[in-house]
Amino acid sequence: MKLLDLLKQLSDAEIQHQIHFQMLIILKSFTAMLAGEESLQSVGELSAALIETPAFDLAAKSLKSDPEAAALIRERYMAPPHDLDKLLHYPDASLGHIYATRMKQQSFDPDLYSHMTIDSDGSYVEARLGQTHDIWHIITGFNVSSIGEIGLQAFHLPQFPYPLATMLIANALISSTLLAPHELPKLTQAIAQGLEMGRMAKSLFAQKWEENWDKPLSQWQVELNIRPIC
Repeated sequence: MKLLDLLKQLSDAEIQHQIHFQMLIILKSFTAMLAGEESLQSVGELSAALIETPAFDLAAKSLKSDPEAAALIRERYMAPPHDLDKLLHYPDASLGHIYATRMKQQSFDPDLYSHMTIDSDGSYVEARLGQTHDIWHIITGFNVSSIGEIGLQAFHLPQFPYPLATMLIANALISSTLLAPHELPKLTQAIAQGLEMGRMAKSLFAQKWEENWDKPLSQWQVELNIRPIC
């Protein structure tokens, strides 16, 4: 056997090993959430494993079909850390003030992304989504309940094929069907609302929210063709 053929076989074996390892992480995290794991650890592990899959490459490629989103990806645009105390000084109706108020009310950490290594289009997309996730909640009107979260995940899919969203939606549907069937009608309604809203809206990923914190939330929603959940 030629040396190059041997090296190729070893390379292919390593690739297969990596794929199997990623699948184990994905299945472990998916199963943990089905079993009722409510911490962000399983979601983080699932997200990190999915970044290495072809599905995430497809998601980044889809986003780059939009010129403004493509520019952000090329630039690797990340806003400075969100200073909630500073944002509270913006006008009451502004996105910045509303965002800071809700983050403080819910005791949410605005920094759940800076630990991520950005070394590919996919890893940048996930980091930027992490930085702006709670802004998307406010823009769309989906609350932070478990059902509201899945509604927001459904919103992603008409905008771009986000792998984490499909996994979280599938997990929620299985979990609700087996463990909380009484919640299934509300869950499917939220998914339907998210899909329709995402289809009608302009690209949320393409926005540099932080450069217009002072813009009223209602103006953002009109400009992005968002009719928020009440």
